[in-house]
Amino acid sequence: MYPRQLIASKLQVALRRFVTSPTLCNMQGGRDTQSAGALHNYSPRGQRADGIQSIHTDNIPETHNVPMRILIRPFPPVLDEDKVRSLMGSIQNSEQLHNIPPIDVLWIKGQQGGDYFYSFGGCHRYAAYQRLNMETIPAKIVMSTIADLRMYLGSSTPDLQ
Repeated sequence: MYPRQLIASKLQVALRRFVTSPTLCNMQGGRDTQSAGALHNYSPRGQRADGIQSIHTDNIPETHNVPMRILIRPFPPVLDEDKVRSLMGSIQNSEQLHNIPPIDVLWIKGQQGGDYFYSFGGCHRYAAYQRLNMETIPAKIVMSTIADLRMYLGSSTPDLQ
């Protein structure tokens, strides 16, 4: 496994290929998690009431603003429109924004070194950011492999280059 700093620097290099403006940043400290308002069961630090953020990213402290256009979301969402509207309101309210937890993104290196960013959860947060025409979304990056992706997609896993 790579040391955390090496992973962070490799991530910055990988994401710079997709970013045309300086909107990508490591969000350690200050705003490292995001909001949900009354309809959502999150604390001010973005954790669920039971203390868990995500089974994949509970131990990853860094949050990044990831360009929405590079995220691959292979499954169509089933959305609760009230929840999406609530999240949109929270995103637009700077006093509530820090409460919304980041989405989890799997960073997968293809066989020839290509960078692929898959997101499976966070469909309501993703929809809210998308409807607000946001260029980026706060995310925690999980270093993953094609074998990990195959666990999600089975025989539908693409041949990533």
